[in-house]
Amino acid sequence: MSYEVLARKYRPSSFEEVVGQEHVIQALANSILQDRIHQAFIFSGTRGVGKTTLGRILAKCLNCSSSEKPVAIPCNKCVNCDEIKLGRSLDFYEQDAASQRGIDAMKELLQTVPQSPANGRYKVYLLDEAHMLTTESFNALLKNLEEPPKHVVFILATTNPEKLPKTVQSRCLQLNLKTVGGTVLSNHLQKILESENINYDQESVDLISDAALGSVRDSLTLLDQAIAHGSGALKSSNVKELLGTIDNSFLVAMIKAIIDGDGIGAYEALSKIEELSPEYDVILKSLISILHKTSIEKVLNNSTDTDIKNLAANIDSEFCQLLYEIAVNSFSKFNAHPSPKEALEVCILRMLAFNPIHKLDSKTSVNEKEKKNLKNHKKIEPINTVDNSELKKTALNDKNGKPSLNNNTDWIGLFDLLSLSAFARNYFGNLSFLSFEDSLLTLVGTDEKSIPENVFKEFQSVLNEYFSSNIEIEIKLGNNNDSPLSHKKKVESERQSQAEKDVLSDPSIQKFLDKYDGNIKDGSIKPVN
Repeated sequence: MSYEVLARKYRPSSFEEVVGQEHVIQALANSILQDRIHQAFIFSGTRGVGKTTLGRILAKCLNCSSSEKPVAIPCNKCVNCDEIKLGRSLDFYEQDAASQRGIDAMKELLQTVPQSPANGRYKVYLLDEAHMLTTESFNALLKNLEEPPKHVVFILATTNPEKLPKTVQSRCLQLNLKTVGGTVLSNHLQKILESENINYDQESVDLISDAALGSVRDSLTLLDQAIAHGSGALKSSNVKELLGTIDNSFLVAMIKAIIDGDGIGAYEALSKIEELSPEYDVILKSLISILHKTSIEKVLNNSTDTDIKNLAANIDSEFCQLLYEIAVNSFSKFNAHPSPKEALEVCILRMLAFNPIHKLDSKTSVNEKEKKNLKNHKKIEPINTVDNSELKKTALNDKNGKPSLNNNTDWIGLFDLLSLSAFARNYFGNLSFLSFEDSLLTLVGTDEKSIPENVFKEFQSVLNEYFSSNIEIEIKLGNNNDSPLSHKKKVESERQSQAEKDVLSDPSIQKFLDKYDGNIKDGSIKPVN
């Protein structure tokens, strides 16, 4: 006897065996039990989720001879159930609308509609890929959909319901089938493997489930291939080779290097990935998936993956979104690039180029020019928008020539002198000074949100360079009204008010406005830098 593929062998024969479509099953079962059977249905959904299977099961439920009425659970033993299963029932017409889509095929089908059922209660017409029918075929079908004989039920299965004419949709009850994935599909595959007495590991099942992209039929087809590839067993290494997937640990290492601004580390991880000979678009897809999971973890904190948790702890939310956008944008243009490898490399280069976080190793944490400036902070000009004349007087060096840090004014002055990334400046610029004793800097903030580890290390590294010693940092909850950034806003606001006051009180300007009956546009006055 020839081998029967898993997709056919384990095709559901009743509603109870259908996977992941409980909402559709409940609607169909209730309509049968309440004797409220609709005259026409549209089953829509992606490939391999059970549209045709549900149509056949519904036909068996309506014509099962184990009861005097339609049943929600067909017996699968009577003549009618067997004939529908084998595809030779005179009361069940299954037509491929993709190959028989013309008006002649539709006329031939509709000629049988007035005839009474041969053995069952209903004549069921299942049109698979119904969106492929021609306009003439749809027009010929309309009257029968709207007013069919009482013994007729139409089922239109389609992957593109939006291509069905509105006149057809309005005459049918549309049931949308969901994609099936996650633990639901993994559990289904495990049951089949156990029924087939196949040895497997959980990672292999999860890989196949993810690769199926929500299609039960695709997952069973991949399962068949994986079993053959693994000589009757499932091993994650064989499944990865079959699917062209890669070890996430390499991708995680690459993303971690990108976060740290380590270009050499990122390309070393990429070279290890290339040794596995995966497709470059698969690498980019996996990269997007990991960044997506990391983004979700940043918000929900519900991941069970240690690698994802570590990435989320080390990356700023905004930078994570930026990396995701760069990856998705690169993928959208992937097919247009003449070299897939170059497309992926340029994507990584973009991620590194737009990373404002300083590298923390000795080679790149602070360049030579910055080291020179930090050792002699008097040579560094503060940010132009803040008046630091008073700060310069108070931020004095101690007896060893090191800058002192005794109060919040000193802290504001020091902060303006430090060369920090935008992320570090945003996080630590909202903190106020509490104390600085025994190389321990204590800052105060009102936000309980933790600072990403790499941002924290960057700030600590810059402080270590500045003080030429190891500085510990502690952050406590409290009032941070006089933080560097709030001080900057306050000074800018005062300068803006003074500029407006000076302009409006200038006699020559007032004389000019009076002469020409003019006025000054709000927001047009800017202080001189």
